[in-house]
Amino acid sequence: MALLETAIVASDWLKFEEDAYASRDTAIIATGSGKLVSGTVLAKVTASGKYVPAAATGSDGSQTAAAILAFAVDATSADAKAVVISRRATVSHAGLTYGASINDATKRAAANGQLAAAGIIVRQGA
Repeated sequence: MALLETAIVASDWLKFEEDAYASRDTAIIATGSGKLVSGTVLAKVTASGKYVPAAATGSDGSQTAAAILAFAVDATSADAKAVVISRRATVSHAGLTYGASINDATKRAAANGQLAAAGIIVRQGA
């Protein structure tokens, strides 16, 4: 018997958002970002205004975590429309996915601090 792949959904990590979806925005995920799952921590590229998975370093905006992807998208070969959580929310760290270069506790803490500056509180635990 094959194991079923379990998809990550927003309820895995999104614990509070404002009424009437006030915590959400629509966004464009930049082509080349790949297949992204719900809970991916995103940064906004300054020049284009498009979102990419947040990186540990950079100088184009990609180094500053600013939002979290609400629903999975595929931006492998074309820009993808998306819904992001961009403010006034509480999330669980356990369901978040960070960019490949955010690969240790110090870098995750820095990204979580950037999210806090945007009004997204990352809580440890469920």
